[in-house]
Amino acid sequence: MLLALRIKNFALIDTLAVDFTTGLQVFTGETGAGKSIILDAIDAVLGGKVTARMVRSGASQSSLTAEFAVAPPLEEFLASQGVELADAEAESKPPEKSSGRKKKSTKSKLSPPAESPEKLSEKRLTCNLEITVVPPKEAGKRTSIRSRFKLNGKSSSKQVLGKIRDRLVEIAAQGQTVQLLQSDRQRDWLDNFGGESVLPLKQQVTETYEAARAAQALLAKRQAADELRQQQLDLYRFQYDELSAAELEDADELDELIQERDRLSNVVELQKTSYGLYQLLYGDGQSDSCADLLGQAEKNIESIVDYDTTELEPILEMITGALAQVSEAGQAINLYGDRLESDPQRLGEVEERIVFLKGLCRRYGLTLAETIQKRDELQEILEELDEEGQSVEALQEAAIATQKRLNAAAAQLTEKRQEVAQNLEQKLVDQLAPLAMDHVQFQVQFDSVTPTADGGDRITYCFSPNPGEPLAPLGETASGGEMSRFLLALKACFSKVSTVGTLIFDEIDVGVSGRVAQAIAQKLHQLAQNHQVLCVTHQPIVAAMGDRHFHVEKRVEKVAVANGEGANAEASDARVDDKSDLRTLTHLSILDEGDRRLELAQLVSGAENRNDPTGATLAAANAFADSLLERAALLRKDIANKS
Repeated sequence: MLLALRIKNFALIDTLAVDFTTGLQVFTGETGAGKSIILDAIDAVLGGKVTARMVRSGASQSSLTAEFAVAPPLEEFLASQGVELADAEAESKPPEKSSGRKKKSTKSKLSPPAESPEKLSEKRLTCNLEITVVPPKEAGKRTSIRSRFKLNGKSSSKQVLGKIRDRLVEIAAQGQTVQLLQSDRQRDWLDNFGGESVLPLKQQVTETYEAARAAQALLAKRQAADELRQQQLDLYRFQYDELSAAELEDADELDELIQERDRLSNVVELQKTSYGLYQLLYGDGQSDSCADLLGQAEKNIESIVDYDTTELEPILEMITGALAQVSEAGQAINLYGDRLESDPQRLGEVEERIVFLKGLCRRYGLTLAETIQKRDELQEILEELDEEGQSVEALQEAAIATQKRLNAAAAQLTEKRQEVAQNLEQKLVDQLAPLAMDHVQFQVQFDSVTPTADGGDRITYCFSPNPGEPLAPLGETASGGEMSRFLLALKACFSKVSTVGTLIFDEIDVGVSGRVAQAIAQKLHQLAQNHQVLCVTHQPIVAAMGDRHFHVEKRVEKVAVANGEGANAEASDARVDDKSDLRTLTHLSILDEGDRRLELAQLVSGAENRNDPTGATLAAANAFADSLLERAALLRKDIANKS
């Protein structure tokens, strides 16, 4: 439950600190006084919508703090979200602060003794929000805001708050009855109403759905892999066949073919040149050749070698060797020239092979040696892919089996939901009867959908407020007031199974009066037996049923700035001059018995001077207020006896 709320610079609130207790706590005040601002603060600190207008005019930062007592079921969930809880302080709480007029007492005699927060729970959760206004850096840009959330002093995110808020508080207002029109919300309410008879089955459906989705995903992945594998196989097989057909064996083949092409293309030149070389080396008998000259040189040196054997013998050996090599070279070049033949057919074959090999290498972006290596690698890959093959049929069977289990679990959940729906239908009709809706018809309609993690049902709340009118979806038939009463009755049905500690109702009784208003007051009091209930109301009977009564008022005050000192005074008592500034502030007061009586009289009569109980109208209103308090006491006693 909500233990305390601290507000600073939020909308029309300057500073406010208020502690809460158990039971029904009502807020009254004139329209526009700021009652809903307090509820907006609770909503914002729990991750609700935040705007720049929420920061008080003239301030750069707003601060909100809400402290909750945490029950054991919520402790486990918060631990799963990584939220560390604080222990309740052993020392007693300081006196409650409130902004507003001093009262004789801070508690009405009608209020039961407040249950000590320490007895409610030993664990505490403190939610803090700081809203900082970020001014525009450039002209024309809008002012923005920066929100900073903390849980027990540690930074947190809005997403985490979003998961926690629905387990801490439920806020109901006419504008929020749109939740009643959402099929998913209606289904969740039905499941929560069923409690332990439904929720384990729903968890089983969720787990089976996840298993079925995983099996289907594995099958889809395997099928996609098979498709890709087949595409790869086709590509690899095409490439391997192409490279194999090329009959690639020698990495130097291309270089050798280029050389052969050059030879075949220049046969005539080679023959002519080789013949000339032969003549130079060996001679043709008509002119001196290298062999003839070396032979003459050999004879000349032989004639003198005996005179200087040591020096000339090595030279003779070199000349003799050179003569032999020249003769051998001449014969070799002669044979080479004789073998040369022009072969146009072979030249065409060589050129065609060169073009083919170069195109192949260019297509793969590899050298000939690398292309041969790729062919060998492709052969190995194809052998591996041909051997691979997890059974797709086995995966299909597993997916079908898990889907059957999901369908069976969803059918079981549907059957149990239908049983719970019959119970809810009867209880809700019973709860609506005292709310001037005694001829209402209500039915939970089931439509089958493809099973998901939430089951295979689309839930629709069908409603007929008048006899003889057919049932129709709630949003098509119910008026705003009927929707509010429907929501209140729904909360009453769920009061004993809901784990939410705090229920907040913002003018849920608007548009009703008389017997209906009294019935709403009784419902709110009943809810307060199992929950902490905060209620903004304009109905005197609802306010009279409260265990605690807060009054909210808006005042225009003067902030004096003379002599550099700031002092607040009510505008009516202050002299406004050039050195003064007027500000509008929202104040919250806890009413004692006497002031509560005056507030109820104000709600009844609309008399402006609440502190002047004179005049026939106000006297009658005071008398009626007394009767309301007496009536409320009797109703509370009757409810207590029935429970």
